[in-house]
This record gives sequence, C-alpha cells and structure tokens, in this order.
Amino acid sequence: MKVLILGVNGFIGSHLSERILRDTDWEVYGMDLGKDKIGAVLGNERFRYVEGDIAINKEWIEYHIKKCDVVLPLVAIATPKTYVENPLGVFELDFEENLRIIRQCVKYHKRVIFPSTSEVYAMCGDERFDEYGSKLVLGPINKERWIYSCSKQLLDRVIWAYGQRGDLDFTLIRPFNWIGPRLDSLETAKEGSSRVVTQFIASLVYNEPIVLVDGGLQSRSFTYIDDGIDAVMKIIDNAGGRATGQIFNLGNPENNCTIKDLAHRLLDMFVHHSAYAAYNRHPEIIVQSASSFYGESYQDIQTRVPSIENARKLLGWKPKVGLDDALRFTLDSFLREIGWRDARIGAQG
Repeated sequence: MKVLILGVNGFIGSHLSERILRDTDWEVYGMDLGKDKIGAVLGNERFRYVEGDIAINKEWIEYHIKKCDVVLPLVAIATPKTYVENPLGVFELDFEENLRIIRQCVKYHKRVIFPSTSEVYAMCGDERFDEYGSKLVLGPINKERWIYSCSKQLLDRVIWAYGQRGDLDFTLIRPFNWIGPRLDSLETAKEGSSRVVTQFIASLVYNEPIVLVDGGLQSRSFTYIDDGIDAVMKIIDNAGGRATGQIFNLGNPENNCTIKDLAHRLLDMFVHHSAYAAYNRHPEIIVQSASSFYGESYQDIQTRVPSIENARKLLGWKPKVGLDDALRFTLDSFLREIGWRDARIGAQG
C-alpha cells in the first residue's frame, strides 16, 4: 500500500509515519514545510519526503494522489490564537487548499482519511458527543474563533456528500485533544500560539505564570498520541471495509478534566521532576479573562467529551493510556527535547 501524508512533519503525521514504517510494509510519501520531527524515518527506503507547501507544490501533490492508494491531508492551522488573529488564513488553508485535495481524490478515485476535529461539536450541550446524533452548535459571526470549526465542518459535509453520491471512499476522524511527544514547539508556545498542554509546559520551563483563561473551568478529554495512532492504523488498514463512509470520534472520555486541574497536575509533575532541581522559584498559576488573553472575537468551548462507541464497535479500538501517564510522557518529551541545562537556564533567567 502507498500512503500519502500531507503535513507529514506535524504531530500526527510524524507519529503515523513512524508507526507505518515500523509495523507494516507500506510505503509513505510525505510533504511538509520542514523535517525536524521526522528524523527517525528520513533514512528509511520506504519513506519519500519532499519539502514543500500544499498551496504551491500543486503538481507534486496531484501526481502523488494519482500514485498512492490512501491520502491523509493533515495540513491545518489548529491553534485558537490564530483563529482570532488570522481567520482568513485559517479558512484559506484549512478549507480552500484542502478542498482542492479532496476534489482530486474524487477525480482519481482515491481513498481519503480526513482529519476533522472535535471542535465541530463546538457548544453542543450533550454529555458525550455522538458522531451521528449530536448537534454542531457554533457561536455568532463576530466571534471569529469559530472559523476553524466552521471550515472543518463544511469540509466534512462536502466529503460526506461526495461519499453519498458514490464518488468518494472516505473516513472522517475527529481527534479529541491528542497529546504526546512533538505536540508543538516550545518556541511557538512562547508566542502564545500553541495548544494548551504545550502552553502550560512552556510556562513552567520558562518560569512564566500558567494562565487559566476564565479560571480554567472548561474541560477537555486528553488522548495520548499512541492510542490515536492505533485507531488511525486500523482505519488505514480498513479490514472488511468497516471504516469506509464512517465518522469516528477518537478520544479518551476517561481522561476528561478541567483546564484548572490540568494546570495543577502538570505543575505537580514538574516540581517533582528531576529537571526541577536547579529551579529557585515556584511556578505561579494566574487567572485572566478570555477577552484579554485572546481578544474580543474569542469564545470558548466549555466541555468536550466523546462517545467512542462507533470506534469500539467497528474498529475494536479503545484508548489505553490514562491521563497522568499521558501528561507525564508529554512533559518528559519536552524536557528531553530542550535538555536539562536549557530548562534550568530558562527558569533562572
């Protein structure tokens, strides 16, 4: 099998490539803007990589869509700060560029596994979000934060429509707050443009206050990357065609916690970590309003808990890694990445 991964150097793409090359005889063709996260696979004879931009290298992409069996278009802007600061950039990349790729998959009759998002459920009031029953509830137009969710939802609907017409073999996946090594960069976190776990770890490492937006009462269901990749591998393999035409929530409902609880868990792990030995100040946790942290066009999602019954029944999948282990593995990976010495200097500066 030949697998095309666009965004191969990203969090999901890098882990997926490693797993494919480790556990199967499949070939991987990948494109991304850089290669800092895929060093472990660059020398593999079944891995072909080109540095490029999906908005520019269109001929390469079309050629490889024709060449490969399965396409995973993983390129997207997925950070809330960018949603409110550059909503048009989010729409142009997350919707317009990916729509072109979907249409080429239709044209060349190629299977696509599209990464939707848990954010499509937005402000749904259900206790657990169901792929086929829960309402997708967005906020008002002046809250530009919703452009990401809206872009993803619209592509979901386009893909579904092509599938119902018989023109596209597809699976939609909705990751729920996947975490783990290579989640984001601590450098981008310093600019306030990463996801919450990375943001908190960066605050700990660089001795800055952990900021709880609106008190951190929002809850999220954190899922370790290895569990998520287990599910994606089953979907790519698609034994018996069980993933075809399906939507799967891929998350860990048992790992649901508030952002405030998340902050305290990470802080406790950090101050008891061997890397903390040279720190001379205790990290702080502070509260800030969403409007001052993100801007007036931000609106938050209060809860995000998946029903994973569809994945359990059709894929035989369920997550295994608990919340504390998932957070500890993620924290350890960031501290290894920057090195103990850098972490200590950051804290004392």
